[in-house]
Amino acid sequence: MKKLYSLVVGTLLTASIMSAQAGTLVINSDQADPAPKKAFEEIISKFKAQNPDVEVKYNLYDKEGYKTAIRNWLATSPPDLVFWYAGNRMKAFVERGMFEDVSDLWAEKGLNDTMATARSAMTIDGKQWGLPYTYYQWGVYYRKDIFEKYGLAEPKTYDELLALSAKLKANNIAPVAIGTKYLWTAAGWFDYLNMRTNGLDFHIDLMDGKVPYTDDRVRKTFENWKKMVEPGYFLENHASYSWQEAQPFLYNGQAAMYLIGNFITPNFPPELDGKMGFFQFPQINPEVGMYEDAPMDTIHIPSKAKNKADARKFMEFMALPENQTLVNKALLQIPPHKDAKAPSTYFLDIGVEMLGNADGTAQFYDRDTDPAMAKEGMKGFQEFMVKPERLDSILKRLERIRKRTFK
Repeated sequence: MKKLYSLVVGTLLTASIMSAQAGTLVINSDQADPAPKKAFEEIISKFKAQNPDVEVKYNLYDKEGYKTAIRNWLATSPPDLVFWYAGNRMKAFVERGMFEDVSDLWAEKGLNDTMATARSAMTIDGKQWGLPYTYYQWGVYYRKDIFEKYGLAEPKTYDELLALSAKLKANNIAPVAIGTKYLWTAAGWFDYLNMRTNGLDFHIDLMDGKVPYTDDRVRKTFENWKKMVEPGYFLENHASYSWQEAQPFLYNGQAAMYLIGNFITPNFPPELDGKMGFFQFPQINPEVGMYEDAPMDTIHIPSKAKNKADARKFMEFMALPENQTLVNKALLQIPPHKDAKAPSTYFLDIGVEMLGNADGTAQFYDRDTDPAMAKEGMKGFQEFMVKPERLDSILKRLERIRKRTFK
């Protein structure tokens, strides 16, 4: 009986150990567009091949629905890994105790050195709370063939941008394609106009709630924006289009420019090869540095995750330079790991150089400020683009929200 008891106990103990080693790793991701979807399918297959004892359940969601759903998951029954964003988007969950501290992983794997440029974006209170896998430039993508047809050159100053926009509109071409149905594209315009008008330090102070929205410097940003809005230089009915739905106007020649992130480039149709160009958002104030939006996408372990061991294993896997190279090759974006290689393309080569020479970078409006402020701020930006005459009431409303949000 003793031998049988020992055998049973030993078998159960072995099974328990094997169960702890082998498990289901649940990953929730918002990377559902064709290029990232394909890239992460390859990453998941590669991870499974190297970790055959781990069953991976990879759940894909569209970006807009994901932004709402993640709050419910993290508070109730979270997956083991979530895809998310750096900056205030990450900070909001860290402060609520919903993300796991992974500083030990950064230290053990030497990431403080190999991801030094991304470290500050992942650090709160001296600790790291996730892993970045890509970042990318923002700027103006444009139809080179349309510019050539009308004798237009890439604008270096805002006045030059206004002048060429007037010429395009006179020829029945929408100067700027944009879809503001989901609001955040309007925030890209606010970011660049504010950074070019007032500089990065002021911009970040505004994001942190330290500056009133009724400040004259914020009003100056909107006055500069009004120079594009009032003449009708943006795509008509933009509030009814998503960012994807606005793209065909650029591709079929009804619009000439689009201020957006480099994630748009995999969508360019083959017939436009060699016809798409890129330029840095023009200078407004010569006394202000050239600052850029360079959003960083990340993965995190929820603090209530059930399988943190395999989640860390996957995070370590995603930190390897060869895997960051693989993903960014498909995304046509820039890997944070210094030993990974960004794909050499016309747009990325310009982007890498531009970000390397930038006077500083921001994440993006809805990643840099408090989520509650971001939600209402972006509503105000869209409203301004449709009804610029409401500027005073918009700024007063945003100021009330700032005071309530940053008590």
